[in-house]
Amino acid sequence: MKIGIIKEGKVPPDFRVALTPQQCRSIIDNFSNVEVFIQKSPIRTYSDAQYEAEGLPLVDTLEHCDVIIGVKEVNLDDLIPNKTFMFFSHTFKKQSYNRVLLQEILNKNIRLIDYEVIKDERNVRLIGFGRYAGIVGCYNGFRTYGLKHKLYNLKPANECQDRKEVEAELKKVKLPNDFKMVLTGFGRVGHGAREIMNLLPIREVKPYTYLNKSFSGPVFTHLEVENYFDKKDGSEFIRSEFYNQPELYKRGFQKYVPESDMYIPCHYWSSRSPKILTQKDLSNVDNRISVVADISCDIADPIASTLRPSKVAHPIYGYDPISGKEVDFMQENAIAVMAVDNLPCELPKDASEDFGNELIKHVLPALVGDDPKRIIERASQTNLNGELMPDFTYLKDYVEGNE
Repeated sequence: MKIGIIKEGKVPPDFRVALTPQQCRSIIDNFSNVEVFIQKSPIRTYSDAQYEAEGLPLVDTLEHCDVIIGVKEVNLDDLIPNKTFMFFSHTFKKQSYNRVLLQEILNKNIRLIDYEVIKDERNVRLIGFGRYAGIVGCYNGFRTYGLKHKLYNLKPANECQDRKEVEAELKKVKLPNDFKMVLTGFGRVGHGAREIMNLLPIREVKPYTYLNKSFSGPVFTHLEVENYFDKKDGSEFIRSEFYNQPELYKRGFQKYVPESDMYIPCHYWSSRSPKILTQKDLSNVDNRISVVADISCDIADPIASTLRPSKVAHPIYGYDPISGKEVDFMQENAIAVMAVDNLPCELPKDASEDFGNELIKHVLPALVGDDPKRIIERASQTNLNGELMPDFTYLKDYVEGNE
C-alpha cells in the first residue's frame, strides 16, 4: 500500500499534519507492506526537510498513491479520482457548506474515510483533535479572564513554541480567593481541559458543595449532564433516556449562574436538547459570569453569548447581555467570550503528534491489514464505485440538494 500525506490547501491555512516525520518513519519500519510519500508543502508545522531527513520521499503529486491522508477538507481540484481519501470532511451532519465536496467525491469514485465517524464496536470515537481543543481552549479561557479583569497577561497559545511553554505561562495565573468556575463535558475535550486545570492554583469540589458552601480559595466543579439538566416531570434523571429523548428534559444550569465567575463548555450538545445558558440568565441581576470560554462552540444556540466563532488572531469578543449584541469585551458589563473554532491549530506540533499516535494505534492496522471489527468499513461514507455506503444512505437527499 502506498500512503500519501497531502499538502493542506484550505484557506486560512492549517499547519497541522495527520502524521509527523517520526511517525511516518515508524510506519515504514513496522509495516513491511507500506510505503509513505510526502507531497511538498511550504506551510506544515513540520518542514519538508524534516520528512526528508527521515528518509521519506518528497513528491509533487500523489497520483501514484492508494490512500491519501490529510487533516482538513481537501480542495476540489486536489481530489484524485478512484483513490481512497481520509480527512475531516464535515459532511456527515449534512453541513451545507460542504455539499459540493461530497458531490465531487462521489462523481470521482473516491472512497472517503472520515475521521469523525471512525468508531469502535461500541460506537465510541477512536480518533480526533478533541484533547488539544480542550487543552488550548481552557488555557485561552484563563488568558481571557486575566485580560478581562486586568489581573495577569498570558502569552497567546499560538505564540508559544509548544505545550511546555504554555504550561510555563500558567505560572502567571493569580486568581481571586473567591473565584469559582464551572466546566461541562467529559469527553476528549473535557479531559483535555482538566489537564490545564491540574496545573492551576484551583481546587475541585463536587457540584452540591460548589452551590452550597463557602470557600477560602479558588474552586471549580465539573458537571455531569444530570447536574445541569432536569426531568420535566420531576422524576429521576436517566442518562440513557436523556441521550435518546432529550426533549423530556429541561435546562438546569441557571442555578450555577449566580455562583460562577467563568464557564468553560466542553460538552457535546444535540439540537434536540434544552438550551443551557440563555440571554435571560446572563442579563439577570444575579448573574456573576464574566467569561465564557466556549470550546464546544455551538453558535447562537445552547449558549446565548456565543454569537459567532472567533479566530486565533482575534480570539475574544464581548457580549452585551441586555441587548444580546456583540460589543468590546472590556466594556464594563460585557461578558468576554472566547469561541475559537480551530483551537488545536494553536499548538500544531503537539496536536499533530497526539493525533498521529491515535491514528497509528487505532486506525492504521485496520487500514493496511485485517479489519475484523469493520472500523474502516463503518467509517467509509462512500465507496470506489461512486456510491454512498449503507450507513450513510441518509445523505442521499443532502447530496442531491433536497435538504
